[in-house]
Amino acid sequence: MTLKTLFTAAVATLCLAAPALADLTRVSDRGTFLSYVQGRELSRIGVSLQVSPDGSIAGRALGRDVTGTWSWEGGMFCRTLDAGDRQFGRNCQVVSVDGNSIRFHADQGTGDIADFRIR
Repeated sequence: MTLKTLFTAAVATLCLAAPALADLTRVSDRGTFLSYVQGRELSRIGVSLQVSPDGSIAGRALGRDVTGTWSWEGGMFCRTLDAGDRQFGRNCQVVSVDGNSIRFHADQGTGDIADFRIR
C-alpha cells in the first residue's frame, strides 16, 4: 500500500463506520458541543483533531496536516476538511457523546459513523 493510500484511509476514518457506544446522548446545541471539545483533542488511530470555538478545525492524519472549518446548524455539526491533497466537502453530522467518546454521524445522521476519544 502506498503512503497516499494509507493517508487517505486514515483521513477517511472521519467517515467510516465504527462500533456502537453505550449510552449515547445526542448533542443538540453549539454550547454543549463546545463544552465537550473546547481545549481538548479528538483522537483515533492515526488521526488527532482540535475543534475550536472560532470555527476552525486543525490536526494531523498520518503525519499530514488537517485543516477545516465548522459551524453549528440545525442541531448539527457542519464541516469542511482538507487533509494533505484531499478535500472533504461540507457535511452536516449528528453528534452524540458517551463519557470520553464523541460520535459524528455523517449525512445528517444517515451516513457513516466516526468515533473519537476526547482527551
